Amino acid sequence: MVVESIPPAVGSIYALLAFAALAWLWHSGRFTRRRALPFLAVSVFLGFLVFAPVFPYQLQGLVLRDAAVLGAPLPMALIGTLAFIVLAFVFGRIICGQICPAGAVQEVMHLVPVKKYGSAESRVPVAVRAGVFVVFLAAGLGLGINLLGLMGLADFFNLAIASASFFVFLGVVLLSAVVYRPFCRYVCPYGALLAPAASRALYRLRRTDACINCRKCERACPTGAAKPDHRLGECYLCGRCTDACPVDGALVYGRGR
Repeated sequence: MVVESIPPAVGSIYALLAFAALAWLWHSGRFTRRRALPFLAVSVFLGFLVFAPVFPYQLQGLVLRDAAVLGAPLPMALIGTLAFIVLAFVFGRIICGQICPAGAVQEVMHLVPVKKYGSAESRVPVAVRAGVFVVFLAAGLGLGINLLGLMGLADFFNLAIASASFFVFLGVVLLSAVVYRPFCRYVCPYGALLAPAASRALYRLRRTDACINCRKCERACPTGAAKPDHRLGECYLCGRCTDACPVDGALVYGRGR
């Protein structure tokens, strides 16, 4: 349940600070999945505490032009939403990896040691999410329907267990134990905007001449983004590929093609 005395702006401030810290970890070569765990934990905690920074729901508030949902004036919320799209163009989808509570709670659930299902092929999820994005815009702009509200995103983090929609998103979270980030990959409207920007990110993961083509990074990647011909739009910078790489310096994060 959201604590009324704590403003949602706390989530926005955390997002900026966490983004800077994670970008530094990646740029300095110090990022590991173990070092990502504290960010995931804080992000999930803030999601339940103040329901922020839940970026897809902020986009939902903008589409509905609902300042009450946003907890901020519409122009300020729009600037913040666009700013992180620009940051994705520069640094990739760091916001999706460990900062957005909706993604973080699925990432944590996927750590449960059970058999995983689903293909790492990213084209099908991208196509489905594009269709959902069109429905999202039509429902919000044309009909004034809060599609993510119906999915229970807010009710889940507000622990509104009396609501049926709470169990809809709870089901999504439980599904993420065996299927990697189903909400992020198939539904998230903000991800539909971040992916094209991240596909042309200035700083990105890239292979160097030290690569021995063992393909361990490709097998470790849950979205198929580690393939040589992939443009990295679906890379959440989770760190599985760099952790799996057996050759120091073969897979690096930095500027370049």
